[in-house]
Parts: sequence; structure tokens; C-alpha cells
Amino acid sequence: MKKTIQQKFPILIEPSLLVEMERYCTTKTLKAGNNFIEIGDEVVAMPLLLDGVIKVVREDTAGNEILLYYLNGGDTCASTLSCCMERASSEVRASVIETVTAIMVPIRCMEDWMKKYSGWRSFIMQSYRLRFEELLHTIDSIAFKKMDERLVEYLIQLSEERNTKVLLGTHQEIADDLHTSREVVSRLLKQLEKLGKIQLSRNKIEMLDL
Repeated sequence: MKKTIQQKFPILIEPSLLVEMERYCTTKTLKAGNNFIEIGDEVVAMPLLLDGVIKVVREDTAGNEILLYYLNGGDTCASTLSCCMERASSEVRASVIETVTAIMVPIRCMEDWMKKYSGWRSFIMQSYRLRFEELLHTIDSIAFKKMDERLVEYLIQLSEERNTKVLLGTHQEIADDLHTSREVVSRLLKQLEKLGKIQLSRNKIEMLDL
């Protein structure tokens, strides 16, 4: 486990920290289509993603979702981290998009390591900052950008996150992520196709010139 941690989380270099991680942490694997954590779940450990992709969303009382951010190998979830520190239930849903393997850090270890290891403290603060910047970007996008701009930005981000030019999924799933209607998404996608930017087929979008 030590070698894997050093490869994915190079900031965690203190030998005694790596020994403790190997001793107290466990590994969790979930396939695409499963929820890594559900809204209302008790959070007992913080995930450090080794590989895979997770989509983190927030849901309102009417069941409408909005995309907050994606997580990839080398990331952790700031929302889960916050819940761990405060002993609170999860306020987000983390869905597995591509099979995920993660190291699970128990709450008691997190708190202890914050006091003992500067590398761990730096990693936690860096993770908070990155997720905060992503949330600000999401807010700016909703507040200041038109839906066609948001859609293009979303497709580019999704392509980069999944490292592919062929995106699988429904128009409804895109609409849910962007907090709009399927009809709006379908209309805008067809416009992009006419411009030669993408090619559409059933539950598939091929990126051509975005």
C-alpha cells in the first residue's frame, strides 16, 4: 500500500504516516452505477481515491440534483472530510461513474494525523482549497453563463475527467447535472451537431471540435 499511496498522493511522504496508513486504513472498490455514499449516510471514514471517477451531487427537497464536482485518482472529497470532522451525516451523493478503488481513512486517524504530520495537514488543506475553487466555478457558471456555454464547458470537462472523446449517457443525465430540462439539453446538443462540434447517436456523444 505504501508505494501506491506515494504514487497517487506524493505529498504524503512521512515514513511513520505511511506505516500508520498501512496499519489502520482499508481498501474499498465499487463498480460503476453504485453510490459510494448516499445523502443522510453516517460518514465513518474519508476516501482517498486511487483510481476511477466519482460524481458528487447535491439534492434539494424536491429531488432535483445539481452537479458539484468530479473526483478522480489522487483526490478526496472535501464534503466527506467536513462530515468526518464534524461527526455529521452526508449532505451529498457520491455516485461511481467508473469503477473506483479508494483507501478509507478512519475518523480517529484523520484527527490524530492532523496533529502529528505536516504532510497530512497540507494534503487536507490543499483538498479543501481545490474543492472550494471548483464550487466557486460551479456557482459562477450558474450565475453568469448561458446554458449553451455551460453545456460546452460541461462536455469538455466530462471528456477530460473520463479521458475519452466518446461520452456515454442520456440527455436526461446531462440535464440533471446542469439543473435544466432534457428538452433544452437536446436542442442545444443538436445545434452543436449542426455546427460540426459533436456527433450524436443513441446515448452517446462523440466530441469532434470542442
